[in-house]
Amino acid sequence: MNKKMKYALFLGCHIPARVQQYETSARSVLSEIGVDIKDIKEFNCCGYPLRNSDFKTFVLFSARNLALAEKLGLNMITLCKCCYGSLKMAKHHMEENPFLKDAVNKTLAKEGLEYNGNLEVKHFLSALYSDIGINTLKEKITKNFKDLKIATHYGCHALRPSNIMQFDDPISPVIFDRLVELTGAKSIDWALKLECCGAPVLGINDDLSMNLTKRKLTDGKKAGADYLCTACPWCHLQFDSVQKMMIEQRRIINNHLPAILFPQLLGLAMGIGKKTLGINMNQIDINAIGD
Repeated sequence: MNKKMKYALFLGCHIPARVQQYETSARSVLSEIGVDIKDIKEFNCCGYPLRNSDFKTFVLFSARNLALAEKLGLNMITLCKCCYGSLKMAKHHMEENPFLKDAVNKTLAKEGLEYNGNLEVKHFLSALYSDIGINTLKEKITKNFKDLKIATHYGCHALRPSNIMQFDDPISPVIFDRLVELTGAKSIDWALKLECCGAPVLGINDDLSMNLTKRKLTDGKKAGADYLCTACPWCHLQFDSVQKMMIEQRRIINNHLPAILFPQLLGLAMGIGKKTLGINMNQIDINAIGD
């Protein structure tokens, strides 16, 4: 990393409310590697909940966030893959449809905002891998987790539709695995690596949601994983809070597989303290990592 990077950090709605340790661990890692973060208090919801019910409002919500970052001349970095997908999708639709872009800008003009498309949207993982770089990250590693086997969970929204997301190969992605292996851990191959975590149908069909989760946990455990690594708040809650609920309900008996957020794993490898990384905030105990 030749010059100091600076991004507008987009947290979305879910992380501050339910997965605060994702924010604190990501901030601590970015600070450790010298990345500047700008918080924009005017940011609103990414629009994801409206994407399939009110398309124009969905695009407007995302566009307002994009315009706020663009006004400051900053690229955006997101932690949530749903937010990442929403912002990238809205950006794509406005680039493809100038009439939609004009209609959005007419509304944004009421606040003195305008979206021109002169910014990039990065997920935390892609920013680390592509912008900051493997070599810069290697310089910050102080602990080697050579005995750990990690099952990476990519999630759905960062990979597809691939021509819009441009995150990684949707069939055979490698970015997350290579970032995990910076810590010395082994990123294992497992059959259900790219399958849905089950979170999208939780609250609609809980049995289906938990069955999808159980299948993934069972497969990861069978493949030899010690931990499942996440980089999305929805996926993390499914593998942490929902898994804990499933254990308590005895839906899972032998195939427990604790989940750790990637900035928690990377932060531990950098020597950042467990309290700072919010290790104790995970519902399923992961304190054994780093001891």
